[in-house]
Amino acid sequence: MIEIPELAFGGLAAGTVSALALGSGLWRSRRERARLRREMTGLRHQAEQSARAGAEEAERIRQAFTAELEHLATRRMPAEASRTAHPHVPVPGPVGPEGAATEPVLAALRTAVLQERKRVDAAARAGMRGTTREIQASLYRLQDILHGLQQRYDEPELAQDLYSLDHENEQSLRRAQVAAVVCGAWVGLAREESHLVDAVTGGQARLSGYRRVKLHNHLDPGTALVSHAVEPVAIIAAELLDNALRHSSPDTSVVVNLEHVHNGVAVTVDDAGVGMAPDERAAAQRVVAGTDPIMFSDLGDPPRMGLAAIGQLTRQFDLSVDLSTPSPYGGVRAVLLVDKHLLSHIDPALRPAAASTSPSTRTGEVPRPEPLAEHAEPAAGHAEPAEHAVRAERVEHAEHAHAPGDDRPASVDDQPTSGPDQPAPAVDDLPRRRRRQVSPDQAAMIRPSTAETAAAPARSPEETAAALGALQSATAAARDAARSEGTAPR
Repeated sequence: MIEIPELAFGGLAAGTVSALALGSGLWRSRRERARLRREMTGLRHQAEQSARAGAEEAERIRQAFTAELEHLATRRMPAEASRTAHPHVPVPGPVGPEGAATEPVLAALRTAVLQERKRVDAAARAGMRGTTREIQASLYRLQDILHGLQQRYDEPELAQDLYSLDHENEQSLRRAQVAAVVCGAWVGLAREESHLVDAVTGGQARLSGYRRVKLHNHLDPGTALVSHAVEPVAIIAAELLDNALRHSSPDTSVVVNLEHVHNGVAVTVDDAGVGMAPDERAAAQRVVAGTDPIMFSDLGDPPRMGLAAIGQLTRQFDLSVDLSTPSPYGGVRAVLLVDKHLLSHIDPALRPAAASTSPSTRTGEVPRPEPLAEHAEPAAGHAEPAEHAVRAERVEHAEHAHAPGDDRPASVDDQPTSGPDQPAPAVDDLPRRRRRQVSPDQAAMIRPSTAETAAAPARSPEETAAALGALQSATAAARDAARSEGTAPR
């Protein structure tokens, strides 16, 4: 049998072991709880720091985005809106990297502003087009009234005043026509084929300072424009001459040269004015090129429509205008190039150019006059009386053309002709001017004798008035005939 002390000792040992095991477990659990408590405290502190940092970052982002929106609304969007009308205006960039998200906003704003500008410009053009149409109709009615008064009254002073009023009305018509062209309307007139020098002279006649224009015609006789290019060339010439006259001194001349080039005909306008700076010349060249659309808001206040009208016409009728070079006279040189497909030819014998135009310096293709009767070949026989009259008229015209004070070039009838007493020049010799030999009978037929001139009575005032009235009637009839051949303005 086991003794009681041994049992007690065994139980005590087992209890001690159990107590030690239980104490060790309690100690470990307490350490674990302490560790977990420390970890939870650290995590709580870290979470609080993260939350505090996140709040600070969110506040920073909010402030940055607010500043970016304020910068976008106050600086970038107004600059972008101004840039649509003035490309030289710079647009500020974003304040920070957050501004990259606002670029689609600027793109949408740019598109919306351009569309609105086009809509407003189209409405303004339509209103201006209707207004100019009414103004043109009123001015045409006033022109008809003035022509009727010119035919009704024969007093020289009154006729001069009526002609002055007619010229002022023509200038008003030109301004209304230019405004209509800028608004997209048709040029308003349809003409038949005309001499190119007539079209340029017609544009010159529409200006107040037309007397300052010196026109030099170096074209072949008969150089003409096709029908649909006559009025556009006249409008462009008038606007180029108007700019030259306005920006040059009143005591200087504006020189115009018409000459053939490889691709057609060049109309060169040189003035001795103030000229233009390089940036102004580049801007004017962009306008007259007609490649970019022109809006009313780009024309200034008051609107300057001359170059804009040139740009419209160059784009519509395949013309070209160059303003890139300065004039040798110190001002601006403008060159209008008319391509070959816009040129035509008119027989100058059947339809000569207007008497008021500058005569051509190229007389090589003009038919030379027939030889005089006394120098003709025996087989040619005697000339008819009508031929004598034509020759006498040509000689008289040549004498009047070289009257004192007239600086126009000599006509073809002033060129020397070979005769029995004048040997023909050698091939290598230069041509020389020689006096035409006229028989006494022909000289008497060309110019009356002194006795006949003295015996001719002076015209009475009634005869003078009648002659002036006939001239006015003929001028008005020619204008009415030219107007009836054209089409009504659209």
